[in-house]
Amino acid sequence: MKSDDVATALHLLSRLGLTIEDLSIAMPPSTEVPTFTSYLTQLRESLPPVTVKNYESYWRVIERAWGPRKLDGVTSTEIDRLVNQHRADAVVRSNSRDGRGAAASLISALRCIYRYAERDVLIHPADNPASKISRPPQLPSSRHALSRTQVMELAEVASTTGNDPELDALIFRLHLETACRRGGSLALDVGNLNSTDCLVQLHEKGGTVRWQPISPSLTNHLLQHIGSRGGIDTTTKLLRYRNGRPMGRRRFDYLSERLRDHLPWADTLQFSIHWLRHTTLTWVEREYSYAVARAYAGHGQRASTSTGATFTYVRAGLPEVAHALSTLTGEPHPLADAARHPLAAQPTDSARPPDGRI
Repeated sequence: MKSDDVATALHLLSRLGLTIEDLSIAMPPSTEVPTFTSYLTQLRESLPPVTVKNYESYWRVIERAWGPRKLDGVTSTEIDRLVNQHRADAVVRSNSRDGRGAAASLISALRCIYRYAERDVLIHPADNPASKISRPPQLPSSRHALSRTQVMELAEVASTTGNDPELDALIFRLHLETACRRGGSLALDVGNLNSTDCLVQLHEKGGTVRWQPISPSLTNHLLQHIGSRGGIDTTTKLLRYRNGRPMGRRRFDYLSERLRDHLPWADTLQFSIHWLRHTTLTWVEREYSYAVARAYAGHGQRASTSTGATFTYVRAGLPEVAHALSTLTGEPHPLADAARHPLAAQPTDSARPPDGRI
């Protein structure tokens, strides 16, 4: 601090009739900065379960490294060292990308900790060491649309092998028809099935909720599945094991591992159920439009910088999604007829739907 600044400050204190001792007495005691272990305990109790689940494995890495240390006692250089070590220790799989995902996830977990620490006035934004760490650049996804032959091979294995092929066939078909995420199918309750209009209500990440069309035959299979496995007396969850117990997340891992064991090409690709989302949405975009594919995927309805304001006016509705599903499955859907625009010419009785089945 410059000498003239000090003189100005002292002069101001003199004019106010205050001393430096007066200021020290009036200043509130500084907040005690917690350790990583104690603060993570608070976050686990206060944050949404899905957030805790996403970060938990990385928070454990942080606790093992710095548990007894205070949040303000770690430097950016130490964070870099921990991230690089975690990246080097990442499990190497056939689809690994030099540990980029492990490093990026650990940085996100650290940023989450310090973001709440800033909000709780435990860390000043300028002193946040995680804000100075850059995430590794994200590479384009290696997933792509599967061919019709590949989808048929996967469906055959899912429905004829394993300890519950009926359940696995339903999982496979549900994800292929709806392009939903794993969390969407796990969250399905009996009340989310509208058998009259052949719809399921999907609750997915970001708190999004939407009605998604499914084929009449899948609707009937789901109703039979509920009835034959205890109905609503055993659980309200839609997908369940033979004893009525709700299906868990581990079922997806079991199914994907079995498919990779039976099909060498699926093992090479490191197939998971999320590949079906890529496959269906790619087909919808190619056969219909980007707007229909976006609605089919359940992506945000507000226009983004990449789509522009035009999307506000041309976004697709539920009838158009139902029409795309109808073509995909080769089955009529109760809502598909409403997709035809009133200004469009009506087809003749001899008009036939396009053969666009996967």
